[in-house]
Amino acid sequence: MAADGWSWFPVLAAGVSLFKCLFINSYRSTDFEVHRNWLAITHSLPVSRWYHENSSEWTLDYPPLFAWFEFGLSHVAQHFDGNMLLLQKQNYASPSTVLFQRLSVIFTDVVFILAARECCRCVQKQKASQKDVLSRPAFILAVLLLWNFGLLIVDHIHFQYNGFLFGFLLLSVAKHLQAQHLQGALLFAVLLNLKHIYLYVAPAYGVYLLRSYCFTESSADGGIRWRSFSLLRLLALGSVVLAVCALSFGPFIVMGQLPQVLSRLFPFKRGLCHAYWAPNAWALYNALDKVLATLGVRLKLLKEAELPQASMTGGLVQEFQHSVLPSVSPSVTLICTLLSILPALASIWRRPRGARGFLRCLLLCALGSFMFGWHVHEKAILIAILPLSILAVESREDAGIFLLLSTTGHYSLFPLLFTPAELPIKVCLMLMFSLFSFSALRKLHSGGGSLLRPLEHVYLLGLGLVALFSEVLFPLSPWKQRLPFLPLLATSVYCSVGVSYSFLRLYGTLLRSDSKPKQH
Repeated sequence: MAADGWSWFPVLAAGVSLFKCLFINSYRSTDFEVHRNWLAITHSLPVSRWYHENSSEWTLDYPPLFAWFEFGLSHVAQHFDGNMLLLQKQNYASPSTVLFQRLSVIFTDVVFILAARECCRCVQKQKASQKDVLSRPAFILAVLLLWNFGLLIVDHIHFQYNGFLFGFLLLSVAKHLQAQHLQGALLFAVLLNLKHIYLYVAPAYGVYLLRSYCFTESSADGGIRWRSFSLLRLLALGSVVLAVCALSFGPFIVMGQLPQVLSRLFPFKRGLCHAYWAPNAWALYNALDKVLATLGVRLKLLKEAELPQASMTGGLVQEFQHSVLPSVSPSVTLICTLLSILPALASIWRRPRGARGFLRCLLLCALGSFMFGWHVHEKAILIAILPLSILAVESREDAGIFLLLSTTGHYSLFPLLFTPAELPIKVCLMLMFSLFSFSALRKLHSGGGSLLRPLEHVYLLGLGLVALFSEVLFPLSPWKQRLPFLPLLATSVYCSVGVSYSFLRLYGTLLRSDSKPKQH
C-alpha cells in the first residue's frame, strides 16, 4: 500500500480500532443484553426454536443471516465465559462477557474498514496532484467514515453492530462505483438478510440495477433503449439475490416457520414512533398535535378528560392515538414513504447518471424512509450520513448538505447516552468530528466562500442553544421533575427541522441535475 500513497490508511484504521478499546467499560444500553440473549438463543437451542423463544423480552427479531452470525460468535464466546450462553442468565454482564462483546464489535468492524478503503479508492483520482496527504479527498473521506461520531457512540458505547453492517452497504456502493454490479447486488442481498432496516434503500438498488445493468444501452439523450434489455443479465441478477435469500430463509421455509420469522421482523404493534422520537416528519406531526391539544384545552374547545390517555412523550414503546390530528397507521406511513422517494426513482429510471446518480437516489430513499417510515429509530439517520460522505468530498454543494445533516443527525443521537459520565465524552467526540469535517471540507472546496448558507449557520447556532438547554441548564432547573421529557421533545423537534431541510436540499440537487448532461 505504501507504494501507491496509501501508507497512512492502516495507521488510521489501527488508531481508531485502538481508540474504540477505551470504551470497553463505558455505559452500555439494553442492546448489550439483547445481543447476549441472542448469543444464548442461537447457541443453546435448535434452529427450529430460534424465532419462537420468548422467555426474555429481547426476542430474536433480525433476519436469519444475522442469527447465524450470532451463532458463529457464540462459539468464540464460550471460550470467554460459558455462562453468558445460558438463557436463564438474563442481564448477565461478567467482566469476561463485557470484554468479549465489546471486542466482537471492534473485530467485526474490519468489514467496515475494508469498505472505507474501497470507497476511498473510488475518489483517489480526484485532485490527486495534491502533495499534502491531509488535504486529499481519499484521506478526508477515510476520516469521515472511520472516525464517524455516530458510529463510535452507537456501536462502541451504546452497543450495536452497525459498523459491520454498514461495511456491507459501503462495499456494495463501492462495487457499483467500480461498475462491478453483480458483486454490488450480492453484497446488498447479504446485507438485507443481516438486517432488514436496509429495505429503506432497496428501491434505489432495484430501479438502478434494472435500468443500468439489465438495459445495456441508452439513447443519446439518456433515455431508455428497450431493445437493449438483457434477459441473461436479469436472470444472473435474480439468481444472486434468490441464492442469498434461499440460504438465509430456506431452513425456516422448509420447517414451515416463515410466517413466524416475518412476524418477528415486522412487529407493527410497536407504534408510530420510538420512545424517543426520531427527528422526522412524525416528530413534527406529534408536536403539532400536542400544541393543538394544549391550545384546545386552554381555549375550552376540548375537554382534557376526553383526550386519549396514552402519551406519546411517556417514554413507552406502544401504540397510541393522537389527540387532535388524525392518527397515523402503518399503511399511511408506507404511502407517504413511497410518495417521497418516487421522484428520485423516476429520475434515475428516465436518465441514469451513472453510479453517483444511483448513490444520490440511495440517499434520498434512506432519508425518505427515515422521514416517513413506521417506528423509525433515531440511529437510522446514519444510513444517509455515511454514504453522503462520499459525495461530500467530490461536490461543494454536497459538502454543505453533509455538514448540516451530519451535525444535526449526530446531535439527535445525544439522548442515547444520558448518564452524566458520558456527557463530556459525547461532547468532545462530536466537537472533534465536527471541527474536522468543517475545516477539512472547507479547505478541500476552497475558493467559493462558505459551504453553508446564512440561515444554515443560524440554524446550527440554534442547535448549540438546544444542546446547552438540554444537557446543562435543564438538569439544574425545577422543570426536571415536572417535565422530564422536555429535552427529548426539544431535541427531536429541532433536529427534525434540520433533517427535513437537508432532505429537501438534497432533492434540489437531484432535480437540478436532471437538466445536465448524462454522466458515464
